[in-house]
Amino acid sequence: QVQLVESGGGLVQAGGSLRLSCVASGRAFSRYSMGWFRQAPGKEREFVAAIRWSGDSTLYADSVKGRFTISRDNAKNTVYLQMASLKPEDTAVYYCAAPLTPWGPLLRVAVEYDYWGQGTQVTVDS
Repeated sequence: QVQLVESGGGLVQAGGSLRLSCVASGRAFSRYSMGWFRQAPGKEREFVAAIRWSGDSTLYADSVKGRFTISRDNAKNTVYLQMASLKPEDTAVYYCAAPLTPWGPLLRVAVEYDYWGQGTQVTVDS
């Protein structure tokens, strides 16, 4: 079955950087668009970024545009989220997600994703 495993979270000072990784297994990774979401305490899960299966197109939430970069290495079955200029409001559990259907478009709605990782905590200290 499809498994997604995130890593790279931690505690960082405001203005700092982190890189999250998500390793996928169980199917042909290169055929699927991928997304990153986050959920802060008491808030709904929100879209952060998405990357097309080919890697040639990306999409970002306005709140992270210009600070976060999503990328993928299909040879390593891995999608990354490089986060810079971190703010306390970026504190959340970050999840990677994958859809059921291959060769699909960029997706920014959580219900359009079928597989989720366990999440990795990112805490930004002011």
